[in-house]
Amino acid sequence: MNAIAIVTRKEFQDGLRNRWVLAIAVILAILAVGIAYFGAAASGGLGFTSLATTLVSLSTLAVFLIPLIALLLAYDAVVGEQEAGTLLLLLTYPLSRSALLLGKFLGHGLILAVATVAGFGIAGIAIALGGGGDLAELSLAMARLIGSSILLGWVFLAFAYLISVSVNEKARAAGLALGVWFLFVLVFDLALLALLVGMKQGGDWLPYLLLLNPADCFRLIILAGFEATQITSGITAIASDGAFHPSWPVLILVGWVVLPLGLAIQRFRHHSA
Repeated sequence: MNAIAIVTRKEFQDGLRNRWVLAIAVILAILAVGIAYFGAAASGGLGFTSLATTLVSLSTLAVFLIPLIALLLAYDAVVGEQEAGTLLLLLTYPLSRSALLLGKFLGHGLILAVATVAGFGIAGIAIALGGGGDLAELSLAMARLIGSSILLGWVFLAFAYLISVSVNEKARAAGLALGVWFLFVLVFDLALLALLVGMKQGGDWLPYLLLLNPADCFRLIILAGFEATQITSGITAIASDGAFHPSWPVLILVGWVVLPLGLAIQRFRHHSA
């Protein structure tokens, strides 16, 4: 455990030196405040709109941005060390391969968590100062958004590590990372929408397909805090009638972190430096 903590601290300090935390926080804060403020533009006005609409807009930002940031942050975590010739040196230290990979993952996860809290926290303060509704309700909604965004980011960090231990070139890792982003953020929902349109009857099982996509699990967590009659959001509207328990998306999202990370650790144990 001490070895894991040492590696975690090193990765986090490297992230601070490389300005990753600052860059992610600033990007999230600027875009989140902008999206929240211009949320009423569709109705011909400016300013903060209803909390439900604002949270759905911010969750859309998170779905597009957080996975991409997570993948960019860690796609070269192992293959980059290998190309630079430092992986062999790291493996000579008195720590196991599992501890090394887990420590690097936790370090990157901490970077992403701190930046997400800072970025969306600033947005939450701006919404509160702009009269964005009841403060207690806003605080709970922002806490749910931040917590689920961090969990979503960790899912794609785990994917990034699985990619990084599976290839021998950074260029290939970058291409695969971009492919994973396209698959889960864009392609999956388009395919599900095509399937939904093509269904002439039945389809009670369609809401369960949402659980196969971590991005949709994230959306379901956000929408769980509002009544179905308040708002629906894209493809996730097919699950607005209570197809499954609200805790399912959270548990599935945790599983999406554990499975690829476990596979990455297993592959790294047999990885040749």
